[in-house]
This record gives sequence, C-alpha cells and structure tokens, in this order.
Amino acid sequence: MRVSVGVTRQLARIITGTRFEALGAQCVARVKQAVKDGIAVAVAGCREEPVGILAAHLRALGGAPRASAWGHGFQTSVVNAAYLNGVAIHVLDFEPMWLPPTHAVSPAVPVAFALAEAHELAGREVITAVAKGMEVQVRLQFAADQSHPERLRFHPPGIAGVPGAAVTAAHLLGLSEDQLCHALGLAGSRAGTLLANVGSMTKSTHCGFAAAAGLDAALLASRGFTANPDIFEAPRGFFATFYPESCDEAKLLAYGRPWRMIDPGFAIKLFPSQFATHYAITAALDARAQIADPRDVKQVLIRAPVMQYIDRPRPATGLDGKFSLQYTVAAALLDGAVRIDTFTDERRFRPDMSGMLEKVALTQDPEIPGNWLNMRVEVEVELADGRCVATCCRAPKGGWGAQPLSEADHAVKLRDCLKRALDDAETARLLALLDRLEEQPARGVREIISLISGNAELDAAGGV
Repeated sequence: MRVSVGVTRQLARIITGTRFEALGAQCVARVKQAVKDGIAVAVAGCREEPVGILAAHLRALGGAPRASAWGHGFQTSVVNAAYLNGVAIHVLDFEPMWLPPTHAVSPAVPVAFALAEAHELAGREVITAVAKGMEVQVRLQFAADQSHPERLRFHPPGIAGVPGAAVTAAHLLGLSEDQLCHALGLAGSRAGTLLANVGSMTKSTHCGFAAAAGLDAALLASRGFTANPDIFEAPRGFFATFYPESCDEAKLLAYGRPWRMIDPGFAIKLFPSQFATHYAITAALDARAQIADPRDVKQVLIRAPVMQYIDRPRPATGLDGKFSLQYTVAAALLDGAVRIDTFTDERRFRPDMSGMLEKVALTQDPEIPGNWLNMRVEVEVELADGRCVATCCRAPKGGWGAQPLSEADHAVKLRDCLKRALDDAETARLLALLDRLEEQPARGVREIISLISGNAELDAAGGV
C-alpha cells in the first residue's frame, strides 16, 4: 500500500479552507443532532465510576482553570477538560455509531466546547469545528476500508480520533495549512489503542485521550512545534502503521463531498452497549413481546456473525456485559428493555440473570456478513410448553437501512439521560439552546456549559 506524496497537505488545504457557509443546512442539522446526543449521554455518563475516578485524578493534577469538567463543578486546563468530558461521552457506550465503525463524537465535541469556553467563541464556530473534526475521522476509516471486522486491529477512535480532535482544535485556534500539517503529524504519534481493553474502564479513555492528545497536538503546532508534515503518506507513517491494507486517496480527498454524516449518516444508539448487540437486543425484544413469562424460557439460541470480542457468555461485570451478545439478549428477555441500569454489577449478578445466562447459547456463523449494512442476528427461544419463538434483526431502529429515528424518539433518549442530573426546566433550556446552536453567541455557549457542568461560577447570561 502506497499513499501519494502530498496527500496530507492536500487534505489540510481542503480542511483549512472549509467555513461554516460550506457546510449546508443538512450538515448543520446532523452536527447539532450529534452534539445533542453526545452532551446528553455525557451528562448521564458523568455519574459513572470511571469518570469519577478520572475527575478526582485530573483535579489532583491541577491545571489552569480554563474549561469546565462537565458534571463535576470545577474547571481545569482545556486539555484535561477534553480528556474527562470525552470519557464521559463514551463511558456508557451510548454515543452515535459511524460507518465504517468509529465513535467520532467523543474525540471532537469536548475539544470544541473546551476551546469555545476558554476563548469565548460562538456556536457556529463550534458547529464548524465539530463538523470538520468528525468528517476527518470517518474519512480516514472510509479511505482505509475499515468496514471489515478482521481489519479492526485497534479500537478505531483511538486511531482516527486523534487527528479528528486535532482538526477540531485547528479550526478554533485558526491554524494555517502548514500548522495543521504539523498538528496532524503530532497527532499521528499519539494514536494507538488495544482492543483487549474493550469491556474495561480503559475503553472509554481511548476516546477521551484521543480528544486530549489531538487538542494538545494542535496547541503545540500553534506555537511552532513541528512534526512530519507528510504523516499520512510517509514511510512508517500513519497509513503504513495503522491502515497498511488499504488507502483510497480519492475517498480521503473527497472530504465533505458529500459529508459522511449525511451519506451514509450515523446511527443513534437506543441501547447503551456495543452496536452489534443492538441487532441481538432488537431481535430479543421482538421475541419477548411474544412470551408471557420469561420464566417459561427453556433455551435461547443466538446466531450471529463471527465477532469474537462480543462472545462473552459469562461477563465478569455489568460493564463487561455491554460487549456480550449473550448478556444483552438475556437482559432483553428478562426485563423487556435494555437501559443504563441494565449494566450495573447488581443487575449482572441477580439470580434470574445468572439462571438465564445458563440457557443462552451462541453460534457465530461465518456465512453471515459482519458489517453493519449486511449483517443480521437471529434469536430462537424455546419455551417450556414446546413452543418456539424465532426472530431476526437486520437493522436496529436508528441505524442504516432501518426505520428512521424521529425527533420524538430521539428526545426520549435525550431526556432520559439528562434527567439524571438536570430538572425539567434545565433540560428544556439546554435542548432549546442546542437546537439553535448555530445562532448562539459566546454567552449562549457559556450557558450550555454552565447547565451541564454544575459550575455555579460560570456566567449563565443567557443565549438566543
């Protein structure tokens, strides 16, 4: 695999030349949807144990108080804030999913809001920065043909997320084309994640650290720090190291034509778990609707693509259950719903769950495609009376090829997440501000941050 000389600079030229006016109304609407989703799941995620541990750690480390730690009532450096808030967005595994697979919201949104707070920037610049940062992440995955599970050697946001965060920051810092090339070079040396940490607290730091590392790279580049400015095409560079099988330069340089958030778009998660489990959950919920009492379940058979990392018949913790086809199906059959509290240790080790897991068997079928557009998961439930209930999901709601997610459906998720920290009036105000984010002056952005941060010292002067 060879990448032509000059690709990094060509991409940097396109990125630096992109302004708000070039986004278009549909792109702006999708960015706002992604921002709302990311902020809502972060508000809920702030209460999770890994975020609390990291908040205490970063507060002890100190840092000039420039940006807010969402949900924790203190300010820290912009880099630390991006780190913590990125973890908060991802910790529940509830943020949007992209095609090819990555999580583009958590590396970009915290960077934009940290810099907007520190430099008093308006909402339209936040939207532009997030659009550019998310686009570069999914373009990298698309150009490298990362739709095939066997090519995912790293957790994607820890690779593509770092240059994505750098691009987000570069817009708000006003980096030149040359400075952006160096920021991308720096970002390339900060990339890297291990899939072995999926199912542990560390997974969420892949996204938060990508945000922090990319932001730090852009800050250094703004001061004149240098790196290899040809990092994408360089021998032993970014593509050669992380995506050695493929690089379609035409796909990479088609940045924004059209925006990947429009075509093919992203999936809004309705369950706080790994996205492939959404196929299994949907099928299991369809089966549950036909079962009067889950105690009548005798045996459950799941047929799914080959995805070894979500074959976890006995998850060690509730968190581990987010990456288990068996656990998510068991939860759907027992509770008729899969929610944030489904993945607590208390729920994981209740006797009914332990008993149901003994009845669940998984077959991973190599004949079933493993990409989001073509995969399916089948669930067959045998009941004590001999009846068999068989269901299949080919596209969970909110995903590609499925019934589109309405604003009302999305609002249910947003309000369910936000109510964990905000009252009804605060939730309504926050959503109103985010719905008109492109119209918000700096004080409106500051009010958004005040609502989600729990920092009473912030000036909440009011937005549009």
